[in-house]
Amino acid sequence: MRAEIVAIGTELLLGQIVDTNSTWIAEQLAESGIDCLYQSRVGDNIDRIADVLDHALSRSDAVITCGGLGPTQDDITREAIAKVMGVELVHNGEAERRVREMFSSRGREMSENNLRQAQVPEGASIISQVIGSAPGLLCPIAEKVIYALPGVPHEMREMVSRAVLADLMRRSGESATIRSRVLRTFGVAESRIAEIVSPRFEALERGGADGPRIAFLASGIEGVKVRITVKAPTEEAARVRLDEEELVLRELLGGSVFGVDNETMEHALGEVLTQQGLTLGLAESFTGGLISSRIVAVAGASRWFRGALVAYHEAIKYAALGVARGPVVSEKAAIAMAEGARALLGSDLAISTTGVAGPEEQEGQPVGTCFVGLALAGRPSVALALRLSGDRQRIRELATIAALGNLRRLLLDL
Repeated sequence: MRAEIVAIGTELLLGQIVDTNSTWIAEQLAESGIDCLYQSRVGDNIDRIADVLDHALSRSDAVITCGGLGPTQDDITREAIAKVMGVELVHNGEAERRVREMFSSRGREMSENNLRQAQVPEGASIISQVIGSAPGLLCPIAEKVIYALPGVPHEMREMVSRAVLADLMRRSGESATIRSRVLRTFGVAESRIAEIVSPRFEALERGGADGPRIAFLASGIEGVKVRITVKAPTEEAARVRLDEEELVLRELLGGSVFGVDNETMEHALGEVLTQQGLTLGLAESFTGGLISSRIVAVAGASRWFRGALVAYHEAIKYAALGVARGPVVSEKAAIAMAEGARALLGSDLAISTTGVAGPEEQEGQPVGTCFVGLALAGRPSVALALRLSGDRQRIRELATIAALGNLRRLLLDL
């Protein structure tokens, strides 16, 4: 069973409304084991809607539309579906009764144009509305079907959960679930990740359509994600398949994998610190508290995070952290800041950031220059030099993830 989603409304094409409906429906289809291979958006035009529906039906077993079922002149999904079916619109008494009841129950006077919502393509049945006024439509076309749903999210979701998924499962004749898991990596370029995973990727492709599938998702400053997707008869079977494939990929990718699904770098760093019984302190300059802000968002961070000093002005670096007077955008200053933070905060280790976010160079250093200092009790302090690109905010965010990621890597290598 293959389903396709068509979101209807000119406002979607103009960017005035974000299409969250298609995303939610796709998630529900995946959980039910229904393949969704295409999604489309189309404006409020009968001919164009009909063309999109015709094309969708040519390659999918079921089409789910959102929007265009209201009472106004630009709500024309019914007319477009009738055109595709080759039938006329007919009055549906049950739909009219529901519309009138909805207005009556709310003490509101009904405008006659609301009866447009009682017009349905001949041969179609209604999906009763229990929240709003516009009923949905179930429109059979030979062995295929179109489900027309309201664009109002809570109305659409209720219909999908109550009626559409059950009908799709009945038509598919199978019980299955589609599940995904995302491995999050850092420090390795997307092209290199793809190269490392290539043998496994090709083996799965040769294995047929029933095996796991791998996809690569670039995530900007947060690294590269490797998504595993499986289809299985049950939730438990899907979990087992995901576990097996994750082990294979972790063997290939090694320490570049720092988390799964929504686990962040700061969460991963906290786990390493906890395992090693270490505490952390920070000294931030041009990152201005971005690192500490991310860390304190982790539940339980107080067990391993001592605190941070935002030493933005050079005078604070000199007075509070013991940085020697002179250039503050340097390896020497980064090391002194980290050592000063460790002593001041009483932590086992500390990291520091100093650099140039822009818009102008500083101390002869170009925009994008960054030094990350690392100080750990019993080991020589070191500094990592980076050249970052982007605007001021992006440079600061890149420095933040670089500091967290490189500290984690250092700890794993101990």
